[in-house]
Amino acid sequence: MSSGSLRCGDLHAEISTRGGALRVLRAGERDLIVSWPEDGPIPFYSGTLLAPWPNRIADAVYTFAGERFELPVTEPERGHALHGLVTEAPWEFAEPVSGEEASARLTHTIEPTPGYPFRLALEVLYTLTPDGLTTTLTAQNIGDRPAPYGCGPHPWLLAGDGPVDGWELELPASRVLLVDERLVPRELTDVAGTPYDFRSPRLIGGTAIDHAFTGLAADAEGLARVRLRGPAGGVEVRWDPRVLPWVQVCTGTGLGHRGLAVEPMTCPPDAFNSGTDVVVLQPGEKHEASWTIAPL
Repeated sequence: MSSGSLRCGDLHAEISTRGGALRVLRAGERDLIVSWPEDGPIPFYSGTLLAPWPNRIADAVYTFAGERFELPVTEPERGHALHGLVTEAPWEFAEPVSGEEASARLTHTIEPTPGYPFRLALEVLYTLTPDGLTTTLTAQNIGDRPAPYGCGPHPWLLAGDGPVDGWELELPASRVLLVDERLVPRELTDVAGTPYDFRSPRLIGGTAIDHAFTGLAADAEGLARVRLRGPAGGVEVRWDPRVLPWVQVCTGTGLGHRGLAVEPMTCPPDAFNSGTDVVVLQPGEKHEASWTIAPL
């Protein structure tokens, strides 16, 4: 496993060939995300890319184009297939990256397997500017049959050294996907009157969140912005909600893990079964999604 170092002003990022993951992102001496050692392990998918599906496929089984597929169970405590196929996969840098560069491009090919018999070429471009780190993930179907697809990132954001319950969350989402005890989707409902309404910034407090949200409000630039603020400063994730109309937010309650996971997604949990917002890539077709993490 190797890594590439990106710098721009006081921003510093480290990109790993393990999962093509964002390993470190700092503004000066302040960590914006949970980091991990260069030789791993990766704690709770921190900084990984989620493809060809984000979140989970219930019972590791789905049907596509009338055919039933069984995936390896990667969330054994619940019996699901979690976070796609590339979080631990070896990626390659498309070109060498030196410590003074501000961008890095990596590639990986998803080869057909019994559970996902489709061939996708993935490319991720990390670009560091004074406005933050932008990640662009592109998938191309290089196989000979249509392929179901979804994607997203998995950063754990940090707003200081304290616990997440002391941080303020701003989440411009009007709907939340309620789940059962196995985190399988149950009902999409309005956030009004629920503990999950963070459209106006407020402390997270004791609210345990591990839910997908949608109905994302865009600002004047056409971007959805999730903002996290604490005594040491803030951090935001921003993206085009027309491309990534969902976001999973997780406080990590009960995990003993720092940070708040904010995961923009093309589709909700178990989308390969529900069909909701699944991207179907025809042979030769591409899909591109971008998001930016920036200090506040």
